[in-house]
Amino acid sequence: MAQELSAHAPVIVPAAGVTGSIAVGLGAGSAAIGVGLIGSKAVEAVGRNPGAFGNILTLGIIAMALAEGLGILSFILGK
Repeated sequence: MAQELSAHAPVIVPAAGVTGSIAVGLGAGSAAIGVGLIGSKAVEAVGRNPGAFGNILTLGIIAMALAEGLGILSFILGK
């Protein structure tokens, strides 16, 4: 009877938390890099064509929100 219970006991993997933390860190870091690149390119585009400021701002905010969404998604899936 004792062998049957131990055979079906859950296996605890201590490294699972570490790999989840690494995935969250990579996802958050990638999102931060993406937001930085989007911001720098938006500023560069406005510098070249100041008249298109409104359109560039709108597209930049949408792109940054999508990049941050991927970072949040990695946080949710990693934990």
